[in-house]
Amino acid sequence: MESSAYQRILLKLSGESLGGKSGGGIDFVRAGRVCDELAGAHALGVRIGLVIGGGNILRAADTEGTGLDRPTRDAMGMLATVINALAVEGLLEKRNIPARVLTATDMRPYAEAYARSSALAHLDEGRVVLFAGGTGHPYFTTDTAAALRAVEMGAQVLMKATNVDGVFDADPKKHPEAKRYAELDYTTALAKQLRVMDATAISLCRENHLPILVFNLTRPGSIIRAVKGEPVGTIVKGD
Repeated sequence: MESSAYQRILLKLSGESLGGKSGGGIDFVRAGRVCDELAGAHALGVRIGLVIGGGNILRAADTEGTGLDRPTRDAMGMLATVINALAVEGLLEKRNIPARVLTATDMRPYAEAYARSSALAHLDEGRVVLFAGGTGHPYFTTDTAAALRAVEMGAQVLMKATNVDGVFDADPKKHPEAKRYAELDYTTALAKQLRVMDATAISLCRENHLPILVFNLTRPGSIIRAVKGEPVGTIVKGD
């Protein structure tokens, strides 16, 4: 039987990874393919925490210049992440993968309010835990929420799924000659402002010695390869 290189992971997905060709809304076929890979990872015995952004429903840029204050705009974005989490929970359950949405603020009867003890119990029982609603506070990104929940759940790695093959020294879509890092340290990522995660998330991972793996979700089988420890993407770890 195949096995995972990790016993416990936190996977960060963008909202756009669930969207259609434009990245908007929820494409349930596309989301289903992601859930198929999550089911494969679950079958390897890995305990999975999941944080999903909300950009397919509401992007931060869409609310700028509207006259709404930042806390209100951020609250709207956090609610968008709950919609995505509920969709993925349902798709996983259809695949006979037990899952539970935990929200940063109380949203009963739609989901369970987050408590670390409950999250750990669900993980120990083999459920995929979807952490929704960000941190529950404005001014913090879902990257930071992912780093926070990863540390709280004792994850061995924070995996960030993107649409490029890792971290590059320049935007590979604009600069074809850009070079990909196979390995990177936290300080370099912060100093060079490389597009890994936001600075708060990277700093939190550095303080808690939590590696970050950045890989390309658009390549079929990438989640399975990542959890098996195969060389995919870029690993960001100790200085």
